Amino acid sequence: MARPGLEVADIFRDYGPAWRRAHAGHVSLGQLKVMSAIESCRTGALGGHVEACEDCAHTRIAYNSCRNRHCPKCQGAAARDWLAEREAELLPVPYFHVVFTLPAAIADLAYLNKAVIYDLLFKAAAETTLTIAADPKHLGARIGLTAVLHTWGSAMTHHPHVHMIVPGGGLSPDGTRWIACRPKFFLPVRILSKLFRRLLLDRLATAHAAGHLRFFGGHADLTDPKAFAAFLAPLRKTKWFVYAKRPFAGPEAVLAYLARYTHRVAISNSRLIRADDSGVTFIWKDYRVEDRARGKTMTLAVDEFIRRFLLHVLPRGFHRIRHYGLFAPSGRATNLTRARRLLGAREPPCETVTADRAGAPAPSRQAQPCPCCGGRMLIIERFARGSSPAHRPSAPTAVIRIDTS
Repeated sequence: MARPGLEVADIFRDYGPAWRRAHAGHVSLGQLKVMSAIESCRTGALGGHVEACEDCAHTRIAYNSCRNRHCPKCQGAAARDWLAEREAELLPVPYFHVVFTLPAAIADLAYLNKAVIYDLLFKAAAETTLTIAADPKHLGARIGLTAVLHTWGSAMTHHPHVHMIVPGGGLSPDGTRWIACRPKFFLPVRILSKLFRRLLLDRLATAHAAGHLRFFGGHADLTDPKAFAAFLAPLRKTKWFVYAKRPFAGPEAVLAYLARYTHRVAISNSRLIRADDSGVTFIWKDYRVEDRARGKTMTLAVDEFIRRFLLHVLPRGFHRIRHYGLFAPSGRATNLTRARRLLGAREPPCETVTADRAGAPAPSRQAQPCPCCGGRMLIIERFARGSSPAHRPSAPTAVIRIDTS
């Protein structure tokens, strides 16, 4: 099969060894593992199998994927599997998109304390939304939400924020009614922002008092409780960014959005233009520009490109997609069944509503048809990691490139 013109894997293979030597002792084991996985993805290093068409005998080699969640090539398949489960959970109501962003000062601390502060970001944003929605002065309902963590901006700088998808309504406190929000309006952003600010700062202070935060370099003095309190004080008075978009136009639009956001990585292969000794050039969007045509090109030194990519490696075991309220795994099936009954919606087949299988391998998918005749491809050989297949692939055929990264 034809490969894309340029991939993150190519940059890592060409420049990664020198970069690792230059930064030895300053790169985490997790970052090194991500680089290694991306470099090996869909190469002989991970093994694979050989397929042959049962009609025309066209032969091709399929190398195994690394399935690392930071790999641009592996996320298209992971997103499809995840969305197949989410599709059956959608309710026939408008859905809203809400974004909670960490201020720059706290984002700086978050890079040194990823597991702690990213977790606080999730919890404070979710508690804020659930609390304001439950307030009778606003919606007065128990809602559900799906939250996705992104840690990057378009230029791969460190910019932690949470995207939420929230149905426009929820169950009444006694569970006997569905309470819908006002048309095209979910919850007041100003109130969300104030509560989010208070909850996150209070949780940060608690984490500091418990000794859960680490400080280095220019922030080393923040280990002192008084210095940390002084650091937080001005943040209690500034405006925090919470953004709510208009509702999606139907369940299909919700799924299309989720497909773009849930399994995204810091940069996709489709945004890369070229890479050489002078730097890596890629497409980015300047969101400070009002014009919707924000697409620009940026060139970073290779060293800086790799550094920015690795900024966004998550701690091992950290869940970047989480569900809260009605969608929390413990009661999701029951809550969805009740909500559909109150909304007069049909119940989907029970086997499609499942909890997230954290860490489970992606299910196998049917092989793509033969590129020559469209016939069925059959596996005729499997080969182990580091081995070469006995069969040779047929001459390449012209294909249309579809980059799912």
